Amino acid sequence: MMRRKRSTSRVLLVDEEDRLLLLCGRDPRRPGARWWFTVGGGVEPGESPIQAAVRETWEETALRIAGDRLGPLAWTRQTLFSVDGRFYDQYEEYRLARVTADEVRSMNVETEEARYGHRWWTVPELAVTVETVRPKGMAALLPGLLTAAEADTGRAPLHLGDFDEDADPE
Repeated sequence: MMRRKRSTSRVLLVDEEDRLLLLCGRDPRRPGARWWFTVGGGVEPGESPIQAAVRETWEETALRIAGDRLGPLAWTRQTLFSVDGRFYDQYEEYRLARVTADEVRSMNVETEEARYGHRWWTVPELAVTVETVRPKGMAALLPGLLTAAEADTGRAPLHLGDFDEDADPE
């Protein structure tokens, strides 16, 4: 099986109440397969990860944010997965972006990319959900990132690991 190599830039959009926006994904070839994931997507040729994050945020939420509003690279992850009969070997970068209540109200998350739904999640909700959330362990990871962002520390990005989502979908 041939896996398509892909680099992505993901955005941890967090509101003033420390809630994280996640989009719902489904696989049309696997009934019932559903997961929650962060805003963001593929880095296109000639595009930087920051440019991709800004573009993807616009495409998925209709929110225009400037690249300098994105925090430093916080997490990285390598994952193998398949969706709709296509197989991927994907490198992911995650950056935090805080949004105001006015920006949340102005968002349009009824886009094609978010066609299966969206939700603002609190850390306690993430900690107890039985839903599949990617990356795994978000409830444990997010508080430290929010604290580090507030302290504006210059720590190195955390590599979350290498995963095969098809072998361990939960």
